[in-house]
Amino acid sequence: MLEPGEPNAERRAESQSLGRRRLLGLTGGAALLLTGCGQDGTAGSGRSDSGSSGGGGGSGSGGGSGGDTGHGARLAAPEGVLGANFNEEPRGITAAVLDDLRTKWVRGFVAMPDLDTVEAPRQPAISSLLSFAGSGYGTVLSLKFPYQSKPLPQPGTSAMDTELARVDKVLDAVLDKVSLLVIGNEPFFETRKEDRATLLNPFYKAVAAHVIAERKKRYGSDCRTSLYMGALNRLEDPDWRTPAVDGWLAHVKATPEIEGVDIHPHVTSLDNAEAYTDYVLPRIRSEQRFLATEFSLVRWWKLHWNDSVPAVYASRYGVPADTPVWQEARDAAAKPVSQRRWRDLLMNSRWFASREDYLTDQVEQFRATGRLAVATYGALQQPPMVRDIGRIKPPWLLNSLYANLVAQPSANGDMAHNPAFFDTFRALQDSSAESSAESSGSSGS
Repeated sequence: MLEPGEPNAERRAESQSLGRRRLLGLTGGAALLLTGCGQDGTAGSGRSDSGSSGGGGGSGSGGGSGGDTGHGARLAAPEGVLGANFNEEPRGITAAVLDDLRTKWVRGFVAMPDLDTVEAPRQPAISSLLSFAGSGYGTVLSLKFPYQSKPLPQPGTSAMDTELARVDKVLDAVLDKVSLLVIGNEPFFETRKEDRATLLNPFYKAVAAHVIAERKKRYGSDCRTSLYMGALNRLEDPDWRTPAVDGWLAHVKATPEIEGVDIHPHVTSLDNAEAYTDYVLPRIRSEQRFLATEFSLVRWWKLHWNDSVPAVYASRYGVPADTPVWQEARDAAAKPVSQRRWRDLLMNSRWFASREDYLTDQVEQFRATGRLAVATYGALQQPPMVRDIGRIKPPWLLNSLYANLVAQPSANGDMAHNPAFFDTFRALQDSSAESSAESSGSSGS
């Protein structure tokens, strides 16, 4: 008997088959195109069906100022890419880590109020992405506008002028350098509930119009930064499919300079994630794409966070049988355990081990739509994830591709891996590159 949310085997096989067929027309990375923005100032619409698996090598690290990838050359519009996400914390994300993951794409976000105290090029996320961009990596920067505790500024007000001045500081640093700029991070989460239906769309429309105008003014029809709006949450819940969300998507559809929309499916099941694309894609233009710069099963993990540790684990490591999983995670965060012990904890827990195909299935589901531009998945465990762990705290640390804060490094110093998803992430890079090569070879026959 399947657990709630566990994919039916027949359906999963069909999804995987469709995903592989679709991959024949997708690229795993991005090839260089000697094109700029469209003649109307929009991002170039040329799409490559036979690009290489990355935007070039290089030794960019997670810090320092970035270089330029060369005037007039831009990464082709990405198709079906899987990259790494660091959110606002790029420390530890180096070229060596990305090479270990076999990806050439990386994403982060910047909180706009931080621009008041630290100039844009020195913001950690921006600095890191500029460095990677200068070394040929594909980069995604999301702009976060945190207004959970005060009203969103409205067009024509001094408060709006202040916000747009912050935006300009970011544009000065990143336009024509980062590959994709996402206007918004999680706007419906980061806006007061009472403002979502009234103030949210006017604010984000004004920001988008300003960014579009500035990009055209500064670079005309030769800009290498494409624009997206982002990101939508909780679309598996009908209560979150509001007129305001429909208004957001209508704006994306009606604005030719916007390439598409970002989604963040943090869910309990693949079906719930599919609800996002089922809802979003029919509401934007057919040539527009979507990003999934965050996605995970964190809501599924949370359902089992208070479960007892597996019996075999309790016996092997002398742990009381009724010890909750979150307590073991808390203790491992305080004193990292062996890689074998961390693996035993998770892979002997059926609720985790039964989802070991999640990353493969989810990425194939995204790619099977034929409209995925870039998806990025959490790479490193970050300090906030392991701070004050308890039964209530969401278990974000279970998502990460590395178990770097709860498990000891190997004898040669390598960081511990997520026992379910690390190898899968790398295999998804390889399968995409192989499919691209097959597509390229068949196109000339």
